[in-house]
Amino acid sequence: QVQVVESGGGLVQAGGSLRLSCVASGTILSINVMGWYRQAPGKSRELVATFISGGRLNYVDSVKGRFTISRDDAKNTVYLQMGSLKPEDTAVYYCNVEAKVSGTATSYTASYWGQGTQVTVSS
Repeated sequence: QVQVVESGGGLVQAGGSLRLSCVASGTILSINVMGWYRQAPGKSRELVATFISGGRLNYVDSVKGRFTISRDDAKNTVYLQMGSLKPEDTAVYYCNVEAKVSGTATSYTASYWGQGTQVTVSS
C-alpha cells in the first residue's frame, strides 16, 4: 500500500555535494518518521539521519556538520543534502518511512523501505 522511491544518487568527487530525495506514496494517513540509512559493501546497514514528526532530528556522528535532512510533509518527501563528501560515504542509501496506513478495515503503523540509490565518492 505504500511505495518509497529514492533518487539523486551518483558519482561525485571527494569534497563535492549531492542531494538525495525520497517520496512516499500510497494509502498514507500520516508519517511519523522519515529517515536515511546506508550500507557500504561488506558492512551492515547504518542509520544516517532521521526526521521525526515534531521536528526532532538525529544524525550519525560521522555526518554531523556535513549532511542535512529536511522534510516536506505536504509532498511526503524527505531530502538528504550531503556536503563535504568523503570516500567513506560511498554506499547504497536507503530511505525508510514509518507511516500510519489505511488498511482494509482499520489503520496500522508500519515501516517501509525504498530500493536504494548508489552514492559513490571518488578520492
